[in-house]
Order: sequence, then C-alpha cells, then structure tokens
Amino acid sequence: MTDSAPAYSIVIPTVGRASLRDLLNALARQRRLEADRIVVVDDRGEPVPDVELPATVGGVPVTRLRSWGRGPAAARNLGWRVTDTEWVVFLDDDVLVTDGWSDQLASDLRAAPATLAGSQGRVTVPLPTDRKPTDWERNTAGLEGAWWITADLAVRRQALEEVAGFDERFRRAFREDADLALRLQQNGWQLDRGRRRVLHPVRPAGPWVSVSMQRGNADDALMRRLHGVGWRHAARETRGAFAWHVATVAAYALADLTAVVRGLGVPVRRAVPLTAATAGLLSTAAFAAKRIAPGSRTLREVAVMTATSAVIPPAAVFHRLRGEWRYRSTPPWPRAPRAVLFDRDGTLIRDVPLNTDPSLVEPTPGAREAVTRLRDKGIRVGVVSNQSAVGAGDITRAQMDAVNARVEELLGPFDTWQVCVHTPEEGCACRKPEPGMVRRAAAELGLPPSALTVVGDIGSDVTAALRAGARSVLVPTEHTLPVEIAAAPARADDLPAAVDLILHGGAP
Repeated sequence: MTDSAPAYSIVIPTVGRASLRDLLNALARQRRLEADRIVVVDDRGEPVPDVELPATVGGVPVTRLRSWGRGPAAARNLGWRVTDTEWVVFLDDDVLVTDGWSDQLASDLRAAPATLAGSQGRVTVPLPTDRKPTDWERNTAGLEGAWWITADLAVRRQALEEVAGFDERFRRAFREDADLALRLQQNGWQLDRGRRRVLHPVRPAGPWVSVSMQRGNADDALMRRLHGVGWRHAARETRGAFAWHVATVAAYALADLTAVVRGLGVPVRRAVPLTAATAGLLSTAAFAAKRIAPGSRTLREVAVMTATSAVIPPAAVFHRLRGEWRYRSTPPWPRAPRAVLFDRDGTLIRDVPLNTDPSLVEPTPGAREAVTRLRDKGIRVGVVSNQSAVGAGDITRAQMDAVNARVEELLGPFDTWQVCVHTPEEGCACRKPEPGMVRRAAAELGLPPSALTVVGDIGSDVTAALRAGARSVLVPTEHTLPVEIAAAPARADDLPAAVDLILHGGAP
C-alpha cells in the first residue's frame, strides 16, 4: 500500500452472475489497484457449484466466502467484517469500473473529511442509441440519479461499526442502501458523491420483471416502520406510483363489492359498480399509456406494458400490505439477541477427546460467567455439538449423556440440547457444518434462525450458523485453523468477550 490512498478493501456480493467475471477483469485492468484484498461473497443458496475465481486480481489477493442465500445486506456484512482496512468499497457484481477508477477512488478517499462516512461513485447506464429504451432499460437508467446505492459505495469502517452494518432484514437488493445512509446520517455522519465512475449495463430481464419488482413495496413498509413517514424525503427518494396503484385497486374493489351487494338484493344503484369499474379501467389504461409513450412502442413492448400494467397495481398493494403486517412491530437494527447456542467441546468445556468421565469436565475460562450473564438478560441458551464418537462406537450414548449432565451441573441448565451422533461418512443433515442442529434448536425454542447466535471454536460452527440463517462468533483455540479465523465474520478472545460482542450488536 502506498501513501496515495487510505487503506481500503473491496467487497463484492454475488449470486453467480456471469457479469462478475467482467467486473474482476475490469479491476485487473486498472493502472494501479491499491486494495488490501478483494472479498467475493457468494450469496447463492444450496446446493450450487462454487464460483470460479482467480487467486489474485491486479495483484490483489481474492478471498471467497459463502453467505448461503441470506440476501445482499447479509453478504456485505459478512464481507466487510472479515476485512480490517479503514475503508470498505462495496461494488455490485453487475457493474464495470471505468478506466482510471482506482486512481479516482484514491483521490476521493484522500479528500474525504473525517466526518464523511460514505463516498458514492457516479453511475452511468449505457442505453441503446438506435432505438428508444424499454421500460426495464429506463428503470435501470434511474440508477444514474439515485443516492447511496451500493453499486459503488465506499464506507468508512468506523461508521459501519457504529451502526452495525447493513440491516439484514432487507433480503432483496432494494432499500438496504437507503436505510444504511439514513442510520449513518442519524449518527452524525455525512455522505457525498465522489468523482469516480462505474458503468451499470442493463441486465437481461423477462417480460414480467416489472411485476416481480413490486416485492420492493414490502421493503418500503419496513423503511416507514424504521424511519417514519418522511423517509423518502430524507433518503432523496421519489414517491413513485404507489398512491396511483392504491386508487386503481380501490376502484376495482368498490366495483366488485357493490356488484356483490346488488346481487344480494341490497338497493344500490347500478351506476355505482359501473362507474367504479370504469374508473379502474381508465386508471389502468392511463398507467399503461404513461409507460408505453416513452418506449420503443413495438408490438411486443405494447403488449407487455398493457399486460403488466393491469397486474402491477394489485401486486404492489399486496406486497405493501404483506410488509406492513410482517414489520408491524419491527425494532431498530441491530436486532437484540434472543438465544445463543454454544458448541460444547473447546468452547463451553475444555476438549478432552473421547471423554467418558464426567469428573474430567472443566469449563473454559469465563464460561459460567458468560452463560449466566446471558440468562440474566433473558436470553435463552443452548448447546449444538457434534458427537460422532457415539456413532463410531467409541463411547456410549449413556456416557455422553453423563458428560452433558455434568456440563449442566457446572454451568446451569440449557434451554435446548442438540447433539449429532452421526459419523462424517453418514452424510447427515445435522452434523456441523450442516445447518440441521441450528435449525432444530430454533424450532424447539420457537424462534426464527435469524434470532440465534452460534458461538464455537472452529469454522464448521460458523458455517452451520450462516447456512441456517443465524449469526455467529468464533472464539479461536489452538486447534482453530488460520483460514477459519480469517474467514470468521466475528471473533472474540474468550466467551465473556463473545457475549459482549453479542449484546452490543457486533455479531453478524
């Protein structure tokens, strides 16, 4: 690293799109890429093949992580937490950095005052020059004027730590960036645009993409719950067409309701349902015309706009109501922990291989203090432990149960015990790093996996948590591999420190 720029890392969440390779190639062509490392977080679900990545890009080492389909917000959190640089540069996997981007980034970061939390790159969306753009192309082009989008956003680590990163309840690539910006500003930070530029090519999309985009209305409900009715103005967002959609749906609903009422013999003028239905049709037609007019107006485009314009209003209202219900009592981010699951050997108690003697059980330093502190806070506790020695016949289940009973004598009762006795060769769904035990614990506790944090001493504990949709903290021992420590999104020196991290929202 030279003195030309503050230290930074690059984090790229991906769902395996082919455009990722183009982005990495564009980074490799930079005259001088000064990143500490590039972290690519594969956020596809399972099972999927690994993303093939080069070991280095432009001389910068590449780290690959998996976030197991938890959404781009969770993927970015996982990525930035394994870095240690002053700045984290988030790039989406469907953008292309322009020539000179790295030099302009260095200039933007050098010029950033101490009060600046984020520097946003400028986005250009290439559109066809031989015809008018389609509705989807125009929608993508709107990114050019958007604020705080993570297509290219450099964020100061200190600021990310203060607000606990991205809110992982935003499971789609929509609004999580505006939410981060508002929380940063509420904490007294500033954000601004830099000079660097990225290209955002229009991704291929099917004819119903505009309908699927209406799922974002649920995220708008979450934004309103978190930031109040004025969140759009604060986030520099336009109001959109939602009010129009509500009026359209209301007109059709009134037409249906009055028609049913008339059918039951209630005296309602025939003109009422006819007028309401006409109003709904006119509203739909006007909406379609507004979308068709600036486009290419081909037969296919007109047909798609007409069909989707009829479906969008009810889809938008449905997803907004779904969001209002789902997030009706959502607290601010970060989420308060509700349960903590501990690995047994090497985490709660000292690891004694093939232990059959309860008298040899010895808690690790600070274990009782840590578990008691969680209980006193009203946080439920449990154990998730691989015990393949039982399946291999090296110890009996009764001997394992006796050791577990001694653990409870020394550390107090646990709300759930999840033990996998299968050997690795059996290929079960419960043995860590598989997520089965974490999911079973969540079900037994009556909690979603996202409300749980897993504390363990090796990488399989962390992976099981992430695959289940839970959070994790690694407490390394002499048996923890360096690669496992480097890949852990949160680390603590001992169990009391892990509990501190969990209680203060530092466990992603």
